[in-house]
This record gives sequence, C-alpha cells and structure tokens, in this order.
Amino acid sequence: MKPRVLAVLVLTVCPSTRLPAQTTVQAAREALAPLVEAYGPSGHEGPVREQVLRMLPSWANPQTDTAGNVWVRVGQGAPLVVFVAHMDEIGFEVAAIRTDGQLVLRTLGGFMPSLFEAEPALVHTSQGPVRAVFTLRDSVGPAPRRAPAVMQGNRAELLYRVDPGTGSQAATESLGIRVGDGVTMPKQFVSLASSRATGRSFDDRVGCAALVLALRRLDPSHVRHAVLFVFSVREESGLLGARAVANALGTEATRVHALDTFVSSDAPLEIKMFADAPLGHGPVARAVDNSSVAPPALVDSLVALAQAHHIPLQVGTTNGGNDGSTFTKYGVPDVAYGWPLRYSHSPAEVIDLKDLAAMADLTLVIAERW
Repeated sequence: MKPRVLAVLVLTVCPSTRLPAQTTVQAAREALAPLVEAYGPSGHEGPVREQVLRMLPSWANPQTDTAGNVWVRVGQGAPLVVFVAHMDEIGFEVAAIRTDGQLVLRTLGGFMPSLFEAEPALVHTSQGPVRAVFTLRDSVGPAPRRAPAVMQGNRAELLYRVDPGTGSQAATESLGIRVGDGVTMPKQFVSLASSRATGRSFDDRVGCAALVLALRRLDPSHVRHAVLFVFSVREESGLLGARAVANALGTEATRVHALDTFVSSDAPLEIKMFADAPLGHGPVARAVDNSSVAPPALVDSLVALAQAHHIPLQVGTTNGGNDGSTFTKYGVPDVAYGWPLRYSHSPAEVIDLKDLAAMADLTLVIAERW
C-alpha cells in the first residue's frame, strides 16, 4: 500500500465565510423527533431506513447496498470525502421461546441491565409490535457482575427475558412472535426546558439528523469534489455496516468523518477529568477514542474551518468507538466528531439541540468547502 501524505488545510478567517443561514433549533427538533421515534435495533433498522429515505431532499438519489446501508453521492472527482452515521440502536433479539411463553433474549449492543429490568418492552414482529415486560434477573445467590448465562444443551443463553403475559409457548407464538424478532423498550422524543431534549436512541439518530439537515441545505453545484453520505447499519453490534462500506471503497476515500456520540462527563455527579464537553457548547471533534486517533493536523484544520464559519466546536477524548475506524486499515484518516451526550445507552439520554444544529452546519461546510 502506498503511504498517504496528509495535506494541511490553511484557512483565512474573514466575515464573508459566514454561512448565509444557520440551522435553527426548531429545524433540529423537527428532524430528530421522527428519527428517534422510529425503532431499529442493530440488524433490524428497516423502519429507520424508511424514515431516512422519506426525509432526504428531492434531488438525492439514495442507494441501499446489500448490507442495508443507505448511500447518497454528491459531486465528482477527487478527493472523496465520506460522512457516516449509524441508524441502529441498542436492543435485543429473541433467542428462544420458553415453554412458559417468556422470551430469552440476546443483546445487541452494550447495556446496563438494571436500566431495563421491570420496564415495558416491545417485541417487533412481522405483524407489528407486541407489548411485554422485561423481567427481573434471578435474585437467588450473589448478584452477578454481568448478565449471567445458563447452559441448555450446547447453547449458552443470556438470562435477559421478556414476558408477554401468555403463559405458554404456543400462546406466545400465536401473537406472531418468532425467534430472531427484535426487542426494544418503548420510547418517545421529549422536549425539555430551553433547547434540551431527552429520549432513547439519540445514539446515533442525532448523527443521522445532522446528515439529513446538511443534505437539505447542501447545493450540489457548490460541491467541488465527490462526497458520500452514508447511513450505516449494525454499528452497535460491531461496526458491520460501515465495515462493508469501507471494504467496498478501499483506498478510494481520502478522509472519513464519523458522526457519533461524544459520551461526555457533563453530568451532575461525574468527574470532569476526562471527556468533559459541556452540552450546548457545540459539537466535539473526537481527537481520540477507543477505536481511532484523528491525525492532529486534520483536527487543527477542522477547528480552523469551524472558526472561519463561526461554528462552535469543542475538541476532546472519550470512550467508545466509531464507524470511521473501519476505514483506517486502508490508510484513510478518521476525523470523527459528535455531540455531547449525557446518560449514554440509557432510556433517558439528554442532549442540547443547539449542538445538533451546529453539527449540521459543520457537516455542510466540510462538504462544500473542505
């Protein structure tokens, strides 16, 4: 593989570079709410994909690949710049139906089990959602440090269970429930005071909303090179959708920007020594996370670009991975950015919609002017 040379972008800050019209908080709210309220656990993203396709501008020509990712290409010629945000959310999948009618689940993504125990559940069947309840873990003996497993034959099954209240396997199956169905907790987008909002699956519907908002404002005639917007699948279960895109593109891409959560310590009881990115102060360049390190020269260029267009941008390090890391084996630098999030992977994640609006603006100027 030929070594890559990173070109450092030098920007001159001048008033004329200000965006003609910035994304509003109301526009951010209207784009995010329907995406949040669409269900799509990892590997079951169909309803989210349909919602994304409905929200794209009329000039877009979206393509869906065999993995289920949505691609929108704009412009022609080198360099090819890729944006990627994932459509899936944490959830469960039915692994087995017990004789008492309860469902044994496998997890799709990272969980804090206590947040889902004794809570409402939805089983997403081919005939529509079926209401149920997440059961409590068995309380006999010492509390397990992680979800316990029991061997049944040669198969280990996690003791996450959902009870639809039927009492028998036959009655459960009569509801249309089958092994392989997705399972989630019910959710709703809720506006809080000022520009704050709460709900579940902001990770990564905020990233998807930012791509949609940027595409709606983007003028294809202003794009000076090829840009690819990807709405990916199965990030929570191993970055599988983005991996398929990276493998398809190989060394064709010059730079990738993953739009994903910046898990912030901006919460009342958290220590501020790591990942301290306050909500409402703008998106965050993920300089370092558990999956990749952004080249410092490109982080500096991103900061300069944001400053030139009067877009607030923070820089930080956090835990977790991002879809862009799947491109790095081809020598493609990953310059990820996200929004500060409180209470990640919980039923009550909290964001500031000002950060989403600024992230949409940043995506637009990267596409048109970097």
